[in-house]
Amino acid sequence: MTVEVAYALPEQQSIIALQVPVGTTAEQAIVLSGIRCLFPQIEREEHKIGVFSKVCKGDQVLREGDRVEIYRKLIADPKAVRKQRAAEGKPMKKGGADA
Repeated sequence: MTVEVAYALPEQQSIIALQVPVGTTAEQAIVLSGIRCLFPQIEREEHKIGVFSKVCKGDQVLREGDRVEIYRKLIADPKAVRKQRAAEGKPMKKGGADA
């Protein structure tokens, strides 16, 4: 079956399509994709993973067409940023961008 493994940095992204046997887990797909060779920081840091934006564990069995996404750690907590802006009285644009 065909699945994809995706990882993105602000300046670069990679989506690797690969054929895997039925019963392959998310973590197995990451290993088989070789994406850690392209992005060595994945190996050094703990990252959450998900399938189509839903966080999952590495042992989740994949289905045909699934996309495994490797998430980077957040730089700032979005809730804390919104709370700080509200306290300062700054309006926010749609999507949370500065006004």
